Amino acid sequence: MAMKIRLARGGSKKRPHYSIVAADSRMPRDGRFIEKLGTYNPLLPKDSEDRVRMNMERVEYWLGQGAQPTDRVARMLEAAGKLEKKERSNPNKAKPGKKAEDRAQEKADKAAAAAEAAAAPVEEAAAEE
Repeated sequence: MAMKIRLARGGSKKRPHYSIVAADSRMPRDGRFIEKLGTYNPLLPKDSEDRVRMNMERVEYWLGQGAQPTDRVARMLEAAGKLEKKERSNPNKAKPGKKAEDRAQEKADKAAAAAEAAAAPVEEAAAEE
């Protein structure tokens, strides 16, 4: 059985509240789970100790049994110091989009044309002398 430690959403519309659960990976996100391991309330401030609450003994037990944490839960465990930090890289996120690249190219072309136009009269004056 492939186990996951993941978030199960609760709460009303636009007021999310998550349970951290150990569940079979084949079960639905908010469906059947084996054990509730903690809670996560994203509406609380980031420095609040009630934002993320986990029963670390049970989390360590499930990790020992081979359960894989999802990305978000893994970040919470890294912040708690239970997992080593993993190197993450998304080089495409830092790149500007197609339209932004086009605008930057147009701006560079206009600046080059303006510099060329400004330099042309200076070159003509130097040639006349």
